[in-house]
Amino acid sequence: MKEINEPFQKQAVEEYERKRYRGLDQRIVDAREQSILKKFLEQITKKKGLTLDLPCGYGRFSELLREQGLKPVNCDISFHMVKRACEKSGLIASSDIAAVVANAKQGLPFKDCVFQVVFSLRFFHHLHEKQARTFILNEFSRVSKDWVVLSFYQANLLHKIQRQLRRKVKKSSARIKMLFAEEFAEEIEQAGLKPIRIISLFKGLHSQHIALLKKKSTL
Repeated sequence: MKEINEPFQKQAVEEYERKRYRGLDQRIVDAREQSILKKFLEQITKKKGLTLDLPCGYGRFSELLREQGLKPVNCDISFHMVKRACEKSGLIASSDIAAVVANAKQGLPFKDCVFQVVFSLRFFHHLHEKQARTFILNEFSRVSKDWVVLSFYQANLLHKIQRQLRRKVKKSSARIKMLFAEEFAEEIEQAGLKPIRIISLFKGLHSQHIALLKKKSTL
């Protein structure tokens, strides 16, 4: 793995892992995400195979993927995130393909239909332009044999107000893209993906939804 100019250096990765899900509210969010994802993976992983975890971050879902018999291929724009995810996956010393440093916005360096599952949590809502989302969805569809599991933020007034207040208190410049259900449906349709199930993290309270999508060509 060759180190490239990227936003998360080693110290930043360590700090992010230590602090990101430390608060009570974030621990609740993490537990709910893990629960939903476990249900989805149990439904679709009768055939074990490669799973693209993008962005893998520090490997928060590595244990869950391995428990389901899947072999994660950790992919992120950050070399140090990928390295940490490999450590958590138990694959850091493996000769198997397990890690790729790449910028998904520029395309995925994988052949068509190589992954049983493309797994992408907390990435899609950072794509503010439709063109970028469409490109990523088409790349996910291209490299997947069957399934795509991803999260997105659906327009929710209560959560939008809550985030605005949080930004004022914490002076955060972070922005997320919230989509209307019709927008999301149109964009996945264009990518040749069909929604099998979409679950809200906390209905009416939180904008995040997790979607289980299947390639239409495999239906």
